[in-house]
Amino acid sequence: MSAADELLDIVDENDRVIGQSPRGEAYARGLRHRCVFIQARDGQGRLFVHRRTPTKLVFPSLYDMFVGGVVGAGETYDDAAPREAEEELGVSGLPRPEPLFRFLYDDGAGRSWWSAVYQVRCELPVSPQVEEVAWHAFLPEEEVERRLSAWEWVPDGLAAYERLKEHRRPAA
Repeated sequence: MSAADELLDIVDENDRVIGQSPRGEAYARGLRHRCVFIQARDGQGRLFVHRRTPTKLVFPSLYDMFVGGVVGAGETYDDAAPREAEEELGVSGLPRPEPLFRFLYDDGAGRSWWSAVYQVRCELPVSPQVEEVAWHAFLPEEEVERRLSAWEWVPDGLAAYERLKEHRRPAA
């Protein structure tokens, strides 16, 4: 089965399932669905950063500071997160990603999905899928911050990253 044929739950503005659709159709028609974003850090605390392949259905060839993807039909966020993290990092036996928060991503141009953000420590040697990842490295967060204006990033990942920084900011 191709990625475009994968069946997704379609959800409303309150994240309630209202139907199902193949991924390709959901993207083409701008149907709201579910995604997971997992921030992976190595044993030194560096962030896993990668550039997506040019064949990706959404945001091809852009950089991302999360691994993750769509939540399949009938799948929970908590089940999708470890599956997606292990698939994209190319590892098995990863600790279960820790859930942090959810938010509704909406670019105002027909791309909208409920997004669950997680974090995980990956001390295993990574071997990302060549179909998904064109380049990767573990980078110190300061370097990621410097690259925010220099590299073209996936917009939903940037939105998740900004919300994650706010989530971690101590209350005043």
